[in-house]
Amino acid sequence: MIHLYLDDYRRCPTGFALARNGEECLMMLRESDVDILSLDYELGFDSDMCGRDVVMAIIREGLYPREVYLHTSSMSGKQEMYQLLYEHKPADMILHNGPMSDEMLHRIAKAADVS
Repeated sequence: MIHLYLDDYRRCPTGFALARNGEECLMMLRESDVDILSLDYELGFDSDMCGRDVVMAIIREGLYPREVYLHTSSMSGKQEMYQLLYEHKPADMILHNGPMSDEMLHRIAKAADVS
């Protein structure tokens, strides 16, 4: 089981696999069991996908992780992704309308150092 971080620019937190674009993110969701997924919305000028496109593919293909965070700085993008996921998510998926706390990031990094 992996933690997955989708972002075209930011540094990937310790303990996460990094997807720099939507295609990479979807490939990892298809090929791995994803525990925590953290999504960005704007994925660069040369990308064909944004966070909304990734969310739509997650819904369409049933690629739901156990837990989702939205770390994007785009307020409208965050709201759009949250609403779509909220309306379609399975009952056991945990959805957060914002980024992971520093405490959570520290806990994941510490667990990665142990393994």
